Amino acid sequence: MTAKPFSVALALIVAAGTAAAAEPFLRSELIFPLEHWHNHASSLVELPSGDIFAVWYHGSGERRADDVVIQAALLRAGASRWTPRYTIADIKRFPDCNPIVFLDRDQRLWLVWPTILANRWETALLNLRITSDIDHLYRRPRWDVSENLLFHPRNFEKRVREVVEPELKKVASGSRAEQYLKNVLKHAGDKYFRRLGWMPRAHPIQLPSGRVLLPLYSDGFSFSLIAITDDGGKTWTTSEPIIGWGAIQPTIAQARDGTLVAYMRDNGPPPKRLHVSKSVDGGITWSPAVDSELPNPGSGAEVINLQDGSWLMIYNDTERGRHSLAVSISEDEGRTWRWTRHLELDTRAEKPGAFHYPSIIQAGDGTLHATYSYFLNHLPGGPVKSIKHAHFNVEWVKQGDPK
Repeated sequence: MTAKPFSVALALIVAAGTAAAAEPFLRSELIFPLEHWHNHASSLVELPSGDIFAVWYHGSGERRADDVVIQAALLRAGASRWTPRYTIADIKRFPDCNPIVFLDRDQRLWLVWPTILANRWETALLNLRITSDIDHLYRRPRWDVSENLLFHPRNFEKRVREVVEPELKKVASGSRAEQYLKNVLKHAGDKYFRRLGWMPRAHPIQLPSGRVLLPLYSDGFSFSLIAITDDGGKTWTTSEPIIGWGAIQPTIAQARDGTLVAYMRDNGPPPKRLHVSKSVDGGITWSPAVDSELPNPGSGAEVINLQDGSWLMIYNDTERGRHSLAVSISEDEGRTWRWTRHLELDTRAEKPGAFHYPSIIQAGDGTLHATYSYFLNHLPGGPVKSIKHAHFNVEWVKQGDPK
């Protein structure tokens, strides 16, 4: 075969690059009309068909409302309107909350969520459902696996004592900090407390080895750990706890050298920043959680690896309030976040909206899909709520906010 002249090859490369440069776009819509019912904590996934599948929890409240169920809806490939929502999971007379969905390499769909046994977060019991029958997912799911997700937290009491006991010596006697640390030490030695109360928020990730890492957190302990399976969900172990003061709801990206980086919501004292921790052994042990440079008002965030090697973060970029929902892109694995654009920004002084608990994926075509809780607080009659879906591309983010 005769090689192409350099000038012709260069022209082809330039033309290909031009063709690949997409126009920035953003399209968004509510999955269902605004209502007074509580709708929160969505998660979404792209199915093999190209359909987008989303879940969230719905009811008259959260953990204290026994009518809370897991709802779902589907956006067919090429469609602009979602199918009618339906209940996909309901443990009768108990609140079901914080669902996540995940598609593994075998094209099996996972649904994980906690049932709150005694109307307190620390009584959460995890449920696991897995199906390979995607065609029947809408309205009539047929689950290959339907069980509770149980585990013994790895090295839990020992690791908690190593971290907490030195801190206990530093805090003032009789302070809230002292009481919190004493409770953590007490509960770390209690099988009831350390085996229950773990909840998901962000997507799991699957490593090249096939290992699935499911990020979890406890409101009882106010820190995190990672559930780990190496056999497709048949058996489970965990990481050691990721201990930080209010470091919860972890979300994980993987660096080029294999290092895992977890970002976590800040439920602790100021400064209010996303916490960050790293693992170099496949998610078993983690460095102490420390503040990153990214602000966080005590709300969920999610980071993902993009197809071009950069990272994308969706988060509330404030230290107070959830009225601002941003998307940022880093091309140096989280050291800096060069581009930021806002999906939502409500600047009203009184009763601003809340746009929070985002979930985000990059679809096979390279575009981005996000869902998030969409609460409006300023309308007559009290707050109204829905789940909003946004479809956009990297080019839209890099274009930045209008000036």
